[in-house]
Parts: sequence; C-alpha cells; structure tokens
Amino acid sequence: MTNVTYITLNGASAGLEPAAISQFASHLKGKLITAADSDFDTARAVHNGMIDRRPALIAQCDGVDDVAACVNFARERSIRLSVRGGGHSAPGLGVCDGGLVIDLASFKSISVDPAGRTVWVGGGCTWGEVDQATHPHGLAVPCGIIASTGVGGLTLGGGHGYLTRKYGLTIDNLLAAKMVLADGSQVTASQEENPDLFWAIRGGGGNFGVVTSFQFRCHPVSTVVAGPTFWEMEKAGDVMRWYRDFIRTAPEELAGFFAFLVVPPGPPFPEALHLKQVCGVVWCYSGPVAQADAVFKPVAEFMQPLLHGVGAMPLPAFQSAFDPLYPKGLQWYWKGDFFRELTDEAITAHLRHGTKLPTMLSSMHLYPIDGAPNRVGSSETAFSHRDAAFSEVIIGVDPDPANTELVTNWARSYWEDLHPHSSGGAYVNFMMDEGQERVKATYRGNYERLTQVKAKYDPGNLFRVNQNIAPK
Repeated sequence: MTNVTYITLNGASAGLEPAAISQFASHLKGKLITAADSDFDTARAVHNGMIDRRPALIAQCDGVDDVAACVNFARERSIRLSVRGGGHSAPGLGVCDGGLVIDLASFKSISVDPAGRTVWVGGGCTWGEVDQATHPHGLAVPCGIIASTGVGGLTLGGGHGYLTRKYGLTIDNLLAAKMVLADGSQVTASQEENPDLFWAIRGGGGNFGVVTSFQFRCHPVSTVVAGPTFWEMEKAGDVMRWYRDFIRTAPEELAGFFAFLVVPPGPPFPEALHLKQVCGVVWCYSGPVAQADAVFKPVAEFMQPLLHGVGAMPLPAFQSAFDPLYPKGLQWYWKGDFFRELTDEAITAHLRHGTKLPTMLSSMHLYPIDGAPNRVGSSETAFSHRDAAFSEVIIGVDPDPANTELVTNWARSYWEDLHPHSSGGAYVNFMMDEGQERVKATYRGNYERLTQVKAKYDPGNLFRVNQNIAPK
C-alpha cells in the first residue's frame, strides 16, 4: 500500500501513510477501499453519471461503531467527509474528491410495528425496500416517486411525493432518528430527546450528523388508483390552467403532478404515442377505490386526452414505475423552485421551455404540496416553505455525456425564465451546487436558528459536503 493523498477541511492537500490507513482499517468491521482496490470505481459511482469524484477513502461501514470510527478519524485529521445513503443526490453529495466517504449501504434493517403503525428503517435503505416491508401490512410511509431513492437523503431534505397532500411530508412522519454526531457520540433525536436537533434534521439535510436509522409513522395505504393522463403538447396552456384550479380543490387523497414529457417507446404505452412530446398529469389516488370514478370524473369531463391510463394497483408497483426509465448512470442536471401559485405569467414561461424538451428523458414536474404540509407552521420544522402550493423540478437528462451541455443549458434557461414567478427558494433535494444564497433562500427565517443548532452539534463544520449551513 502506498501513501494516500487527501483533502483537508480547509482545502489543502495532505498525506496518509500506509500504517495509518492499515490501523484505521483494522478498527472497522466493514471494508475500507482506496483507489488501489479493484472495486474502487464501483464503490465511488453514484446515480448521476455526470458526477465523477475520486475519494481518498471509502468506508463501507458495518454497524454504528464503524460510522463513529470514521467520524472520529476524519475529525482528528481534518479530512473532508461525505455521507452516502442511496447515492441519489443530484449533485452527488454522497461522494467527495480527496475525502473519506461513509457508505451506509449495509444499513438495511427494517422493523415494522403493524399495531403501532411505525417502522424503523436503516440509513442505507431505499424507499422500494421500505415499501416491500410495509406493504404486506397494508401500510406506507409518505416518500418520493422513485423507489431506488435513498431513505436518508430524501427524508433529511423534507420528502414529498404521491401521499404528501393527505399525509404530509416525509419529515412530518418522522418520529425519531439515531445519529452519530461530529464528536463521535451516538444519540437519538426526537421530540423528547435532543428536540433542537430533531427540529433541524427535519429539512436541514445532512448538516448535523450521520443518521444511521429512522423511525417513521405509517399510514393505511395499500391499493391506489394511479397512472397518467396525456394531452397534445399544443393544449399545454389550457391543461395547466385547468390543472392549477382542479388540484387545489381536489380531495387530498388525490395527488397528481403536471409534467412535460416524451412518451417512452414501449409498453404500457400505445405505439402511436411512442416518442411523442406531450403534456400530462401523473395521478395517484390513495382513497377508497370505490370512490375513484367520482374523483376522476372532472378529469374525464375536462378535455379528450390522448391517453387516460389510470387503474388500480399496489402502491409499491406504482412507486417503482419510473425506475426502469431512469437507471443509474444517466447524465442529470436539476433545477427547482417553490411556488405559492401558478400564475398565467408563470404558465407562459413554462410553455416557452417545457414544450421544447431537449432529449427523450428530460422533463419538468410540478408537484402539488398543498394540504397537509400547509397545516404545519413554517418554523415548526427546518423545512420553511409551508405556504407553497407547488414544488417544481426541471430535469435535463440523457445517457450520452456528449449531451451534458445541451440538457444543462436547457434546464438553466428554463429556470431563469421561471424563477421570478417563484417564492424564492428550492427544495434542497432538487438543487445542484448553487451557492450559499440559494441555501439561505431555501430556509428563509429558519436559517439563523439552523446556524445555531449547527454550532452546537457540529461547530467545526465537519459535515459540510451538503447544501451547507455554516455554524454561527
């Protein structure tokens, strides 16, 4: 083994001798990987193929004590540190150049309490794994729309998806979290224990420590009535104006995100629609199946669609429907914003860009996050945009690295045109590396309190490879 060069917290380069690496590895139950190992490239790869970072060390942790050992090792040597859960972070924040990666992939324990309607979930789980554990009990936790997404990143940023309007954000269903702090100590964060820390991790991202397990409240959701309705792209303005009015008055059990998209060239879509650019709404109704026809009646009466592909199915089947379309390794560029309302001016901006998708996989999603999230006060959790009606994400996506500039420029131009109509901040899980002012705009009046909590639990800003909140 040769010396390993690493990057310190202040950006300088330093070296680790083989003896120090061997000693560190001997204290881990899991595996320590360096660039000299054959599985290094596999271990450092994340979901976004645009990210190509080379850590100095990757610790595939086996147990909480391994995590604490990694935190202590990084703190004592001032080594840049990142924490990887599912690896789905848009800007690839689970890995860092020249640093130590804490990889939680082996933290897969899931324990469901059907009677109490709760579940403990390991920090390395994906939402698909959670669904598979809770669904046999007729239960579900509100999460996102991609089953391969990691539980940790989505939760710590807020978490919204198909069940949000009825049951709130993922953080609104978080009951407790077990964490390793910057000093290496192991604590629980909940309303009863370390409530200031519990407040901060509900939306404040990975700034405050490593969450090794989460406890969630579950809800009685099993079968949903779900699927897409597509209309001609030329009708997008009419559809958006109808959608903004309909969704705000629809039962909270009905979720439906508006999208500009290219119809995938395969089943279950009819061949006549393959590769056609359309606008549409992807629906998910989690109420009584017998009432679904009445709920969807206004959709049928609005305008003749190209496709109305709605039907009853198990929630996990629908939660995983997008996964084959977006496998690991594609080139991704994201931009997001919150909106209190969808104005006519905003719709005009959407039409200028959303109707000109640059690649088959590029899209824009407008998620409704009214209802239950709006009934939580803006300062009750770190997630501050409780007055938002919609969370928007613009995604430029393509498998070919040669199209990276194309999809990036489209997403940026779209966002720049639309941003003046937004409420000013973004969902942290929809942000790339966009600078401190964007982070402050996201947390608004909660930012100052977050800097104080950060100063208490991570005064040296060890956990800085994230949408960073610097300690006060």
